[in-house]
Amino acid sequence: MGTARLLALGSLVALADWASGKGDPGAPALANPEAPLFPLCGLLVFYAETPPAGLAADSHVKICQRSEGAERFATLYSTRDRIPVYSAFRAARPGAGGAEQRWLVEPQIDDPNSNLEEVIDEADAITSVNNLGSKQALNTDYLDSDYQRGQLYPFPLSSDFPMATFTLTNAAPMTPSFRERWYMNLNSLMDQALVPQCGNGENLYIITGAVPSDHKVKDKVTVPKFVWLAACCAVPGGWAMGFVKHIQDGDVIEDVMVKDLEKLLPSNPQLFQNNCGETEQDTEKMKKILEMVNQVQDEERTVQSKVIPVPLSSTKNKRSAVLSPEAPEESSSSLLGKLMGIIATPFIKLFQLICYVMVGVLKYTVCFLWYLTKQAINGIESCLYHLGSATVSYFMAIGEELVSIPWKVLKVTAKIIRAILRILCCLLKAVCRVLGIPVRVIVDVATFPVYTVGAIPIVCKDIAVGLGGTVSLLIDTAFGTMVGLCQVIFGICKRIGYRIAFDNSGEL
Repeated sequence: MGTARLLALGSLVALADWASGKGDPGAPALANPEAPLFPLCGLLVFYAETPPAGLAADSHVKICQRSEGAERFATLYSTRDRIPVYSAFRAARPGAGGAEQRWLVEPQIDDPNSNLEEVIDEADAITSVNNLGSKQALNTDYLDSDYQRGQLYPFPLSSDFPMATFTLTNAAPMTPSFRERWYMNLNSLMDQALVPQCGNGENLYIITGAVPSDHKVKDKVTVPKFVWLAACCAVPGGWAMGFVKHIQDGDVIEDVMVKDLEKLLPSNPQLFQNNCGETEQDTEKMKKILEMVNQVQDEERTVQSKVIPVPLSSTKNKRSAVLSPEAPEESSSSLLGKLMGIIATPFIKLFQLICYVMVGVLKYTVCFLWYLTKQAINGIESCLYHLGSATVSYFMAIGEELVSIPWKVLKVTAKIIRAILRILCCLLKAVCRVLGIPVRVIVDVATFPVYTVGAIPIVCKDIAVGLGGTVSLLIDTAFGTMVGLCQVIFGICKRIGYRIAFDNSGEL
């Protein structure tokens, strides 16, 4: 490629303001997911200059991938899954040759305040980018794993500057075999089906994407559930086609209508405006495309059935040359060799089956052991967590008790002081009462003469009254006695006089 500065990729832009002429184009910012256009890129890689509707979300970043100051393709990148949602590009002529695989990172995804407008090596970004790897995948995320960095826009399809595709914002985790077949499928489809039915391919718009699964590499980079491709031929009598390839190794690429592909994607988006001129599409060309797709599928099945994978015959061109060297032509074999091959084929197939079963058993055994290990680790983590929580609670309780000791000491001290004061108060009252007895006696003695002198008239009065009463009693007694004697004498005399009178009357 020449110099190391040949790349100027992935310039993040504030799409909504920049596209309308507002704001500062030089200010690094994440794109508004609802912005209608990728500025500049929209003029190049999207049909009707309109990106797919309904796929953008808050965790997505719109990137205009640039190289040598020119916009090459566009990417919608998920910072949550750390894989691209899709990459959009125009069909191009085959590249001139291979490309140096230098995987680069986008500085402004992790550090919006970064002044770097081009992608750089991860080693260089460590010292110049803040929070590196907080929102995007890094080269280290793929180390020591079963996955490789698979490009949604493969470099063999790039006519110039293929290194523009070697950015981690254009890559998703793929197994080596799946990645090889994915590249071959794209080359075959482009060479045999899509470009020939769309003139020279200048008006062929391609979108390749990935749908995330629940599995992640190192619990960080999401592995796709399947990858997909949507093509739109924007010529009179054009067409639109979709393709899906699942991650399972045994699956071949499937052809679907664009509307059916949209139903398989999250949020049921619209990939092409007006469905790529649906009312004017040429069904005959679509039939020819499907015929070529069937050939591509048959060739892929043939390759999968062989023991040693070889490049597809449809990829023996300029594009497939950069993926793997062509297999040498087989020499003519003798009749005996063919016969031996026929005899050996069942044994080879049996050996393949045994190897496949053993690999499958070993794989599932390792998975099961890994599952048990994870469960044990989770159990240990849970026990440690509960133990830590109990320890923290214990020390917190002890701390609360220790903190409350001074307060309790103060309360007890206050109670003791109050009790002492009450005792002193009682003693003071007792002393006061003891001291009050002599004082009362002295007061009583001091007041005795006064009371004595004051009582003499009363006593004299009482004596006089008593003497008067005695004299009066004596007089009354004497008078009463005399009266009584007189009455007795008078009664006796009266009785005597009555008898005399009675006797005299008898004589008469």
